[in-house]
Amino acid sequence: LEATMKRLKLTEEQAFVNVNKYGNTSGATIPICIDEAYHQGLFKEGDLILSAAFGGGFTWGSALIRW
Repeated sequence: LEATMKRLKLTEEQAFVNVNKYGNTSGATIPICIDEAYHQGLFKEGDLILSAAFGGGFTWGSALIRW
C-alpha cells in the first residue's frame, strides 16, 4: 500500500487504509473502506475515488469512481 501511495504521490490524508483495524478482509476490503470513509464524511458529491486492491499471486484490480 505504501509503495502504491508513493508511486501515485498520495499523502496519508488522501488515502484511507483500514488493514490495521480489521486485518485482511479480502474481497470486502474496498466496500468496507468506502462505507467507513462515507460515514466519516470524507466524500462529497463529485469527488473522484480511486480504489486499488492486490491479492495473492499477481492479482490486482482498480476502479476510479465519481461519487
